[in-house]
Amino acid sequence: MTKILAWESGELKEFEKLEVHRKGLRHPAISVFIFSRNKLLLQRRALEKYHTPGLWTNTCCTHPFPGEKPKSCSKRRLKEEMGITGVSLNFSTSIEYKANVGNNLIENEVVDIFFGFIEKINTFRFTPNPEEVMDTQWISIESLKKEIEICPENFTPWLRIYIKDYSILKEDTLNS
Repeated sequence: MTKILAWESGELKEFEKLEVHRKGLRHPAISVFIFSRNKLLLQRRALEKYHTPGLWTNTCCTHPFPGEKPKSCSKRRLKEEMGITGVSLNFSTSIEYKANVGNNLIENEVVDIFFGFIEKINTFRFTPNPEEVMDTQWISIESLKKEIEICPENFTPWLRIYIKDYSILKEDTLNS
């Protein structure tokens, strides 16, 4: 099983990833958003995922390995999940949230958010890993916000939190 870092009794320690989520321990994470103009690349999580299977979410996300820097982790996971390489990633902000993700698991994360931008959707090639991703779509920010309002149950808790509580997909954020 994968080891990640989490805080327990004020100390950052290594734990099995599933144990961290069962206990709801606060832990580091990354989330990546790839944009082309006003459209965001979403993924639909594979049905085999141990939590939130089949839900739509941001381009990719994960937990850094012990000793791994957030930006390196973002690039690694973007390649592993989405088959995307060669996109420059820029740190945007850090966000903290806690959410029940089903199956008696809790995400209690300190997330570094990274944005990447590509020129043209129709010439951008990537190959999602079917063990991680069952579908992808490009969606405008406004359409995404409307979809989340209409059917929030179709989206991961963290994506709903990012949009509602942190407004990370504001036009001024994306244009800065």
